[in-house]
Amino acid sequence: MNKDDLKIEALLDLSKTCAAKIFEGLTYPWEALPKISEFIMSLGPTLDKDEFEQRGDNIWIAKSAKVAPTAFLSGPLIIFPDAEIRHCAFIRGSAIVGRGCVIGNSTELKNCIIFEGAQVPHYNYIGDSILGYKAHLGAGAITSNLKSDRSIVTIPDDDGRINTELKKFGAIVGDNVEVGCNSVLNPGTVIGRGSTVYPLSMVRGTVPANSIYKKQGEIAEKI
Repeated sequence: MNKDDLKIEALLDLSKTCAAKIFEGLTYPWEALPKISEFIMSLGPTLDKDEFEQRGDNIWIAKSAKVAPTAFLSGPLIIFPDAEIRHCAFIRGSAIVGRGCVIGNSTELKNCIIFEGAQVPHYNYIGDSILGYKAHLGAGAITSNLKSDRSIVTIPDDDGRINTELKKFGAIVGDNVEVGCNSVLNPGTVIGRGSTVYPLSMVRGTVPANSIYKKQGEIAEKI
């Protein structure tokens, strides 16, 4: 992928998140990751009190959202209307859960933005990551957000590698991406819009838009 394919507008439809302002002035989506916590704490108090209620420190939840009593919620956190937080979900903070999202059984969220309609419904880990509009992770699929040597995450492009200046960076999953069950998205993975990742995949680097990731090193264009 070239640098243009890695830019925010190439991967994410900002009309499908109430966190669009966090991306203003940025070039690449991962540049928003260090800003999530502060953004939530500034946005939360401005939310319509007829539509949202505050539950604890820096936690705002839409009244139309369904939150299981067994879910663990820690701020800063905003859950937008019609989202569903299922049994034993574990939200550790610095998370924005978009309208109509599903956060499922035993799924863990940490420092992430989940765009509208995205689903992580079964045993998923989403850390230091962004999931685009209607992205879906199958059961057991996770974003790995820290390299084994704790070094800075870099992103390959046609000219070499982009230094993200981040030690913790999971994945950018573009709009309408489907990730198969029990797949691992290694630190710094970027998946373009409309692509599909086969189950049991170990994804590293970038996957172009409208592609099928079959296995490491084998990517086919969708027909």
